[in-house]
This record gives sequence, C-alpha cells and structure tokens, in this order.
Amino acid sequence: MSEITSFPPPSTDLSILLLGSGGREHALAYKLSQSKRVSKIYVCPGNGGTALMGGKVSNLSIPWGAQPAFKSIIEFAQSNKIDLVVPGPEQPLVDGVEGAFKKIGIPVFGPSPQAAMLEGSKSLSKEFMFRHNIPTAQFRSFTSDQYTQAVEYIQSNPFSSGRCVIKASGLAAGKGVLIPETNEEALEALKSVMVDKEFGDAGDEVVVEEYLTGPEISVLAFSDGYTIVPMPAAQDHKRIGEGDTGPNTGGMGAYAPAPVATKEILDRVVKESLEPTIKGLREDGYPFVGMLFTGFMLTPDGPKVLEYNVRFGDPETQALMLLLDDETDLAEVMLAAVERRLDSVKLGYRDGYAVSVVLASQGYPGKYPKGVPMTINPDMPSGVHVFHAGTAIKNDTGVTDGGRVLAVCASGSTLREAVDLAYSGVDQISWEGKTYRRDIAYRALSSEPPTSSTSAPSGGLTYAAAGVSITAGNDLVEAIKPVVKATRRPGADSNIGGFGGAFDLAACGYEDPILVSGTDGVGTKLRVALDYGKHATVGIDLVAMSVNDLIVQGAEPLYFLDYYACSKLNVPVATDVITGIAEGCLQAGCALIGGETAEMPGMYHTDDYDLAGFAVGVVERKQLLPSNDIKENDVLIALSSSGPHSNGFSLIRKIVSLSGLSLTDIAPWSKGSQKVGDALLEPTKIYIKSLLPGIKGGLYKGMSHITGGGFTENIPRIFEGDLGVQLDLGSYQLPEFWKWLMKTGQVEAKEMVRTFNCGVGMVIVVDSTKVDSALQSLAENGENGWVIGKVVKGKGVRYTGLESFGQ
Repeated sequence: MSEITSFPPPSTDLSILLLGSGGREHALAYKLSQSKRVSKIYVCPGNGGTALMGGKVSNLSIPWGAQPAFKSIIEFAQSNKIDLVVPGPEQPLVDGVEGAFKKIGIPVFGPSPQAAMLEGSKSLSKEFMFRHNIPTAQFRSFTSDQYTQAVEYIQSNPFSSGRCVIKASGLAAGKGVLIPETNEEALEALKSVMVDKEFGDAGDEVVVEEYLTGPEISVLAFSDGYTIVPMPAAQDHKRIGEGDTGPNTGGMGAYAPAPVATKEILDRVVKESLEPTIKGLREDGYPFVGMLFTGFMLTPDGPKVLEYNVRFGDPETQALMLLLDDETDLAEVMLAAVERRLDSVKLGYRDGYAVSVVLASQGYPGKYPKGVPMTINPDMPSGVHVFHAGTAIKNDTGVTDGGRVLAVCASGSTLREAVDLAYSGVDQISWEGKTYRRDIAYRALSSEPPTSSTSAPSGGLTYAAAGVSITAGNDLVEAIKPVVKATRRPGADSNIGGFGGAFDLAACGYEDPILVSGTDGVGTKLRVALDYGKHATVGIDLVAMSVNDLIVQGAEPLYFLDYYACSKLNVPVATDVITGIAEGCLQAGCALIGGETAEMPGMYHTDDYDLAGFAVGVVERKQLLPSNDIKENDVLIALSSSGPHSNGFSLIRKIVSLSGLSLTDIAPWSKGSQKVGDALLEPTKIYIKSLLPGIKGGLYKGMSHITGGGFTENIPRIFEGDLGVQLDLGSYQLPEFWKWLMKTGQVEAKEMVRTFNCGVGMVIVVDSTKVDSALQSLAENGENGWVIGKVVKGKGVRYTGLESFGQ
C-alpha cells in the first residue's frame, strides 16, 4: 500500500569529530553523548578522562594542525562518515579547519577563518567594534615597528583612569593580557611583549587600551549567522591566587549564572553588543556560525566588550554543561546552527547554579612537571563531575599531563550549595603539588545576605559597620558651612545643619507673589566629572538647570536645596561639589538653605555619586511668563550657551569615546590648550542676573531654556494655540565644538537641533517694537543677544538654513 509523502525522520546515527584535549572537550563529550541522535563521538586527541568514558566516546590519536596537516583528520572523517566537526580550541578555527571540511561537504560548528580573526587578532576585533559602534574601551594599536610610538602613547597618559592594559594582539593561550598598575609597569609590560617577545609572534601587534573597572562576566552564545542565543552569563577567575592575585591563567574556576548579570544587563548585552556583532560580521561578508564567547566589563556606563573568543570557554563550559537540562540536545543545537535554523530549537536550563573548580599543576602558569601520579576517589559525592584536562593514562595509572589538570564541577539549588559540593569533590583528589583556588565564586557569595545562623560581631553591629560614616557626614557639614553662609540673601540666613531651611518671603518686598518651583539633575555629565576627577563645576550645573527653568517663568530664584547620594562619602569630593553648588547659588542670587547627603552602601558603584536639586522662586503675578499676548511676528532673541550645558551627554560621550579621544587630550575644537575634560565640564550658564531687569521692565513675553530636546522640543513649550516659530540658523556661527561633534559622530543637522542646544542656551520672545530695548537691556547686564527668528502661524519649529547648518 502506498504511503503519503513525508519528510524523512532525523538521523539517529550521527558521528561527531570533537577536536581538542582539554576539560572543555571532556564536558562537551559528556553532554553530546546524552543525545539520542548521536551514535559515535571521536575526541582527537582527547585526554585521560575521555579515554575512560567508553560507550559512544573514544579517543582518536591522529595528529592535526594548520594546513596541510588537516589532511589526516579529513581522510579519517571521510572514511568514517563524520556528520559534524566540533573544534574545541581556537587555533584550528583560526588555521582554517572550517574551510578545510567545507570543501568536502562536512559541516563544522565553528566560524570561517576570516570570522575567527575576531579572536585571532585583538587589533582587528577592536577596529571591528569601533566600526560597528559596539561598546568597548578606548584603544590604539601598534605594530612591531611602532614600539617607540607605543612608548610615547603610554607616556602621554592617554586615559582618564591613569591606567592602561597591554594586550598581545595574536593568540597567546589566554595569557596575552597584562594589567599594569602604573605607567612604569605599563612600559615594562610593553617591552616584554614587543621587544622581549614573551608571547612570541602574538606580540607582533599590540593593543594599548583603557583600563576599565567593574565586574566581569563571560557570555557564551550560539549563532547561525543570523540568530544569536546566549547561555546564562558566567564569571571566571583568571588569576592564580585567592582574591584575584598573581599572574593570569587560562582560568581557575567559574560559576553560572552570575548574579551580577541581571536581566536588564543581559538585555543590554544582547541589544548593544551581541546582535550588532553578528549583524556587523554578516554585513562585512563573514557571517559567524558557532559559539561566540564574549567577555564583558560591567562599567558604570554599561556593559563593554573586553574581547571576543570564537569557541567554547574553558572553564565556563564545564559549569554550563551542567546547567543544560535533559530536554536540551546539544548535538541538535549545533546542527541547527550550522544549518542556519537556530531559531527552530530551544535551550532549556535547570534551576540553580553550577560551579567549576580547576586543579592545576604546581608552578602553573609557569613551568610545571608532567607525569605526576594522581589519586581520584571513584566514589565521588553525588552530583560532582570531574572533567579531565591535562591528564593522561600511563601504565593504567592516571597522571598529570598539563598545567590545568582537572575541573571539579557541581550544581545546586543555591550558589553556596554548588560551591560546597564542588569543594567536597576537590577533597577526594590528590597528587603532589595540587594547586587550586579556595575562593571560587567569592564575588557573588560575598554579596549574599548573612544567614540566620550568622552572629553579630563582638560588641554588636554599628552603623559604621554597615558602611555608613556619621563622622564623615559631620565633617562635610563643617567643611561646607563657610561657602553656604556666603549665599545668604534677604529672607534667608543660610545656616545649615538643622531639620529644614526657612525662608522669609515677606523680606523680599513682593506685592502679589506667586511661588514657582523646579527640580533637576546633571545627567550623565556626572560620568565625565567622575572619570576626569573634577567635581566643582557640576555643582554649578545642578543649580543652573533648576534656576534657568524658573527664570523662563519670570521668577527670581529665592532658595535652593541639594541632594547628594553616594555609596561611600568622600568628604573632599563632596565638598568640591557643594562648593560648586554654592557658587551657582551666588551666580543666581539665591540662598543655599539646606540639603541631604545620603550615604547608601551597595546602591552606587565604587566612587560614584548622584545629584538632584530643588529651587524655589517668586514672581509678581502680573509678570508671570509666558504672557497671554504673544502673537505672530513677535521676534525671537537668542542668548549663547557656554557649551553643551548639561544635556545630550550620553551621545556626546559616545562620540568622544568612538573618536579615540581621552579626557586628558587637547580638545581638537579648541584654539588653545584646553583639555577635552575641561571643555566638556564647562559649567552651564546661569542667565538670572542678565534677564531679571528686562523681566521687571516688561520687555519679554516668554522664554525657552534650551535643554535636552534642543530647539525642536523646547521652544514650542512657550506657546498655546496655533503658534510656532521660524528659526534662522544662519543668524549665528555654530561654535567649533558642535561642528566637530556633527562631523565626528556623523550627526545630521535635524538630529542636532532636536537633541542639543547648538550654542544657544536661551530664546526670548519680545514684541517687534521692543527688540532694541531688549537687546540693550541684555547688553547692559552682560549678555550679547541676537535676533534668531520670529513667531509664525502653525505649531512647531521651522528652520531656515538647516541644510547648510554646521558647514
């Protein structure tokens, strides 16, 4: 009887060739062997652990390497009908194993040699990130004949942190990254890589990059060139010693999922870095298929890429394989990737955590002995898995055969449970010189809340023990009292330290007063201040952003209160900030009558702080702006800004970063020797004293403070009804900073005028008969205004000269 035509069932006798000899390969063989579709796994060359697996898994002793040495395993693959090749380490991928097997029609779970250069060349990968706007540290690359230029670059102290990282561009077995603490150490590190050839040919090209701070995470993600599917983020431990001390290694342990990698952070990792990476490679003509293993630093500015790897990580893989649930078929996932249908499969994970603890030979990562006999208790605690790396079987005895010898892994419902179980397995293994870290997962465990059995320290807990210093707070109050006192004015004595600040409105002499209030912050301009180490000017910004919002309603600022929040109170820094706030109050003519300093351990990152301000002003009812008589053909007068003020810094910082500029570099848009950091931190102009006389003289009908949203969003806030404005962008010369920003960031004029102030901090509406009087009043009070446009019928902002703006 004939049957209805249907698709053939999936093959259930897949043969897989797994290249490599480490713990990663043992863990992959362990998970692949669970697939019902897999009948045979050859591990070439494998290790002592894979040799003992039996069943579907066997070692294959065939030498292979760069072309033409793939010939032997290609012949084996053809004669044994291999269905999928899985390279473990990066070297065969860089050497072209994918292309070699592609020619004979056998798929490889791994990228082409071109795409594999993401790991093969750190210089190439950094340029790729820069080209595709992927967040990463600032950097410069130098070739072997540019040693002198590299020395000069380091000596110029190019990064605001004062520290840099030296990376050998080529493959160096995970050890080619040096992290000096001083410029002198950086120069020594540079010499060791470029001159002394510590990492051989890998150091023929060197990357000098900005030292970033923050927690690190590793994200391993499957990709088919279009879709990218990340696994839970892991944290590894690169240094040999507890507390992250000593030299770098290939990795001494890992745990996953890393608690620091919240859903919000992982969403940003995918959207800002992983998806643009896969898209960028495809656009460049090198679609990425395989495992993309990306290291991230979780900086205060968000996740930034440290480096790419184009294969499974070690020791992250050992932990992650334990998290994959029984329903997840790793072989099926890999086949889906190479067949460009990754979106058709799902990865599932067990609840809880997994940990790997690496046991190494004595002397690692330096010289170490081989052939040392090992004893491994066959009765391991339930749930413990031992994956072999540098091991071999000699005379039926397991011996060490590498630097990293074993990875002892375990999973549990809590991280503490998984860690304790793994270390119970470590105790069942012995050999002379066994070396391991006893603090794997210490970062996450140190942030866990104490259990109910944890007792308080002798003498009881104190506020200081929780990280809050009342003494520092008192010291700050004493330090700022003189500058705060200087802001006193009629109605306020500016004494601080009480429960609240009082203001005597009757002392101001207003007849029919209306109170006007405003609140604001400084935004990500604070990040510049923190990175550059200059804090006084942001205090002026804080005042300016609030009081300028008062003056546009005709209100004279009366008093100001601030809110300063931090994790650990740094009295000198806080004093600088509040001194700046007092200076802003003096410029605005208002009193600083109080504030709040909040020290909140764990809420902010290291030395970060945040600011908020609150201002109250007063205006006579009849002078409240905007007036209700604004009409068509009223004239717009512009007042210049002092710079970007305090808006648009997320984009400004992005452009500065992509340009390769350091905050300590000379600003390319300045005519003198002003540094980038000083230029960006130029405080927001306060317009109070130049505008109040004209307000009280009845010269102005309305005003717009040009902040975030530029002309396009801010000027229409003046009007009610069917009125808008016509702006003549040719009425003034765009300052050099904005021209540089447009050109460097390739920002369109339309985007400029709806994002930045573009050199104009305030726009005033005046009657056409009062233009000259208004301009004269402004000049007498220190401002040179100019006519920039007029009021017209129809809502919104129309522009003249937009096409040539900034040229």
